[in-house]
Formats: sequence, structure tokens, C-alpha cells
Amino acid sequence: MITVTALPAFTDNYLWLLERDGHAAIVDPGDASVVSKALASRGLVLDAILITHHHPDHIGGLVALAAETGAVVYGPRAEHAKIKGLTVLLDDGDEVSLAGLGIRLNVIAVPGHTLGHIAYFEAVQRLLFCGDTLFIGGCGRLFEGTPAQMQHSLSRLADLPGDTAVYCAHEYTLSNYDFIATVEPDNDSVATEFSRLQSLRAAGLATVPGTIAGERARNPFLRSKEPELAIAMTAQTGQAMTDSVEVFAALRRLKDGHVPRIR
Repeated sequence: MITVTALPAFTDNYLWLLERDGHAAIVDPGDASVVSKALASRGLVLDAILITHHHPDHIGGLVALAAETGAVVYGPRAEHAKIKGLTVLLDDGDEVSLAGLGIRLNVIAVPGHTLGHIAYFEAVQRLLFCGDTLFIGGCGRLFEGTPAQMQHSLSRLADLPGDTAVYCAHEYTLSNYDFIATVEPDNDSVATEFSRLQSLRAAGLATVPGTIAGERARNPFLRSKEPELAIAMTAQTGQAMTDSVEVFAALRRLKDGHVPRIR
């Protein structure tokens, strides 16, 4: 069994450290110094660097860490021109085998936030490292992709086993739930979970990871095909909505303009 540890970075990033028997891998090392300190304090050898997409807060420490440790750098082939230092280029359906950690990771293409974004799924312990595609209670902004692309990407993640742990790259959960509460103010499940999550943050604890089952139950971006969301978005926008992609797009536009009352 591998251990997964959150390494907080910047304002709200999580860099995910995977370790077993002295070997380690890091997901999206935006800050090399944070990772180097963790490796030294734990006496770990970094075997692999796993990249989900090209944004600076996910790749900023890649080159320095690779030079320091000799780690193999895995990342999306579709974004190799934007990511300096990739040594293994990955496509949808590929498998990453990390012998030192004794795990295999399945590569899932999830375009939307960026066009070449990928996620990594470990099927034995059921661990998902999804970068900025899926958040607890939300999803990434559509900087490069379309609503249809992101909806499809999220549907692929939603099809994973319900007990899959969702390791996203940011602590955005309270602002996401603040948004959900405005979209579905009468959803008791959302209200109950929002209260629990606020208690976690008040205690200085992370809300990540969540689970795929939890996201299927409460995340509106995974539920955009449900009639309840069409009704909610019709009420929010004043425009009759039946097409699920239209519902998804409207949700994303509202979220982009939402000013959270709580973070």
C-alpha cells in the first residue's frame, strides 16, 4: 500500500506525494522547494514526477526537481510543447508503471480546463489524481476546452468506482459549496455536507480527498444531465433549459461570476 500526503503550496495548491518503502512520486510539483524539503525529511528517493497539465502552478518545480533527483517525468503528449522537461509522453489509455512504489497508473484524457489535460487513476487502492479537472464540489475553468468536452471528461471520471479517492490540486471546496448552495438552496444533502466541510476547515484540516460517490451525489457539474439541474438552471437564468450541455455551460458561466461568501 502506498501513502499519499498533501504538500500545501502557494495559496491553495496541493502537491501530492506518493511514497512506499523509501520510494516516492510527486504529482504536479509547482514548487520544487516544498517537494525537496519533504523528500529530505522523509528520507525518500524521488522516482517519478507526474504532470497533469501545463499551467505554471503545476509544473514550476519540474525542471529543478528532475535535475536534482534524476526522476522520470511523465506528462501529456498533447502538451509537450508547453512543458519543458517531459521524458515520457502519455496518451489516453496509457499505463504508468512505477516499480519502486509497486503501482500502476492508468492515464485518462480529460480535456476541458486545458486541451491536453490528463488524470492518473490507480485501480488497486482506487486513487485519482485529477489536477484541475474535477474539484470537490466543482470543476476547473474552461480556459481552452468547450463545455461539451469538460462534461464528457467529467463523465469519464464519474464512471470510476464510487470509493475512488479524489485527489484534486486545489482547496476550493468551501467556495464551490457556497456556489452549489445558491444553485440548489433546498438541497438538504448539500447543506449537511457544507456544514461538515466548514467544520473541517475551521479545524485547519483539508477537505481533500473526497470520493467519486460524493461527487456523483452533490457536484452539479457531474449532475448536469439530471432533470433537477435543468430545473435549477432554468430558475437561475430565466431561460428554459433541457439540453444537458447547455445546462453545464450555464452552470460554468454562473460559477465563473460567483463571488463566494466563504472560502
